[in-house]
Amino acid sequence: MKTKKGVRKIVLIIIAGVVVVAALVFVGIMLYGQHQMSKIPAMSFEECLNYTTAGNDRAVITVGVIKDGKAEWTVYGKDGAELPKTLHTYEIGSLTKTVTASMVMKLVDEGKMSLDAPISDYLELPERAHYPTIRQLLTHTSGYSSYYFEGAMIGNFFGGKNSFYGIGDSAIYNTLKNTEISPEHHKFDYSNFGYAALGLILEKVTGTEFTRLCDDYLHDELGLANSRISDGNGDLGKLWDWQPGDTYMSAGAILSDIEDMLKYAQAQLDGFSENHESFAVIDTVNENHRKMGINMDEIGAAWLIDRENGFVWHNGGTGNYNSYLGFCEKTRTTVVVLSNFAPSYKIPATVLGLKKLQSLQ
Repeated sequence: MKTKKGVRKIVLIIIAGVVVVAALVFVGIMLYGQHQMSKIPAMSFEECLNYTTAGNDRAVITVGVIKDGKAEWTVYGKDGAELPKTLHTYEIGSLTKTVTASMVMKLVDEGKMSLDAPISDYLELPERAHYPTIRQLLTHTSGYSSYYFEGAMIGNFFGGKNSFYGIGDSAIYNTLKNTEISPEHHKFDYSNFGYAALGLILEKVTGTEFTRLCDDYLHDELGLANSRISDGNGDLGKLWDWQPGDTYMSAGAILSDIEDMLKYAQAQLDGFSENHESFAVIDTVNENHRKMGINMDEIGAAWLIDRENGFVWHNGGTGNYNSYLGFCEKTRTTVVVLSNFAPSYKIPATVLGLKKLQSLQ
């Protein structure tokens, strides 16, 4: 009969074995992932698309192009096969930030806001020596973090909801009031919180709740009839939950389709050049991104500027969707990719879109 000491030794050996096997599996997956990633730079758009949709019946990726003044789009499904030309509704995620930034720039043009004014000029905040400026919020150089933890995030995680669900104005105000930002130059640090604060400022300056303000801007100013702040309705399902008044909506809550996104892209080429002017030098991509040709050299009003390729672009991602819109002002070409996969699934829309845009130059 084995002693308790002997049994414990066996258990420890088994646990150690499991840990070692798990570690080897993890390392194997990581190395395999790195090997697969190393292939991407040499792959064409078609190869990337086919790989991403391979064997997946759920795939619905819509790709739109503007070239020589003509807009065209195609819907792709499993194994890269073309699907019927149906308009699908997608979450565009952080591409929403470009719309929020555009509304800010409109108010700047109207003299109702100033790019270099501190946010305390527009919000009731404690007396303090320094607050970030509107320009710094637009360019993610304010010093604010991507987001700040709120108790609601715990329930959202266990309830399978969007992390920012139920986080309203008071939470943003409290963080702004209790977070001191130093006055020195801050490096680019992508901040959803910063764009939530911009949404709050837009509400204060206009006296209009953000959802209505944004929907009116999309429909009346941009002519995007099918785009809107998420109402939970979309034919591809699995949309993020939002609650009326959620302040992070201004960072990533717009729903749209390919025709509207191509109209939006054309509008960028035709009349929004000031939004693409460089506000800050950021040069922030890592080596893996650079190998795939993704460059973030400078930033304008939300839009990222790739000086090497001459592209202006932004992307977006939610729990089950990811998107890309990029254009070249010199050649007046545009690519939009809307995908019903999470950004982490195989090859994201950003890489697909960049590959396609490069092929059109």
